[in-house]
Parts: sequence; C-alpha cells; structure tokens
Amino acid sequence: MTPANPLPKLTLVLGGARSGKSRHAEALVEAQAAPWVYVATAQAFDTEMEARIAEHRARRPEGWITRDAPLELPEAVIAGPAGAPILVDCLTLWVTNLILAQRDVAAAGEALLAACRAVPGPVVLVSNEVGLGIVPDNALARRFRDEAGRLHQRLASEADSVLFMVAGLPMRVK
Repeated sequence: MTPANPLPKLTLVLGGARSGKSRHAEALVEAQAAPWVYVATAQAFDTEMEARIAEHRARRPEGWITRDAPLELPEAVIAGPAGAPILVDCLTLWVTNLILAQRDVAAAGEALLAACRAVPGPVVLVSNEVGLGIVPDNALARRFRDEAGRLHQRLASEADSVLFMVAGLPMRVK
C-alpha cells in the first residue's frame, strides 16, 4: 500500500535544541508504511544522555527497527530492509563522534550522501543548526560548528526537502 503522502527521497530537518526536530521527523516517517528504520548516532556517556535516549525509544511505537551507529552511519543506512523509510537522528552527534575519533568528516559526509542515494526508500536526516550563535571561543568548538555547517550545506544542496523547525513548527526552506 502506498501512503497518501509519500516522502521525498531525501529530507533534511534542521533546528535548534528542543525545537521539535525529532518528533516531526518521526511523524514524517510514521506516515509511511512500516517497518521504519531509526538510525541513532548518540552514545550514552552519562545519565542525562541515557535518559534522553530512553525517552526517544519510549515514544516510538512498535514497527521501528533501531540501529545504533555512532560512527558507521552510511553502513547503517544501507543495511535495510530495502525500501523501508529511514530516520537518522542526529547528524551533529555523528559529527562530534567523527571529530573525536579523528575521522575525515567531509569524506564521511560524502559516504552518507552516497548511501542515501543508494537506498530505494526515503531518508529523513535530523540535525541541530549550530551556526546561529556566537563564534565559539575554542578551536574544537569552532571546528565542530564549521564541520556541521559544511555538512548541512552539502546535504541541503542534494536534499529534495529541507525543513527548519522553530518552536515545534516546520518551516519549509526547500
């Protein structure tokens, strides 16, 4: 059965912290036929992050297949099942993981884009917009902001749809 509102091939959902990005992205994916694939990039290094991850998992209904991919995101996107809608949450955590693991963020971003193109079903990518604030005061934070910004620009240029979330409301950018 084809959903009444099929998702574009690639959707990028950006926004600030607690802007409603994840909930909106989940709703987009859940409007498609199950099974749905949730690719999570977070790592629980403390109790607060453990609680956030548990909250995300608890609100998802049955029908979700969850994959943890703190570093190997392109491989997790390709893993299938074929045609299933895929939600990746979130790219800024992935960028952090890549930087800390001393990986090439640009090359990893190109591999992610290739994986998104290769899968037959729609992909929804969630990420924090980090370029709206002040310039960070240290080199690592500036690198993170720059790498995330470049990744967002690259993905947005290829995405069929780009949404910016503000106070739980989606604003269509593309």
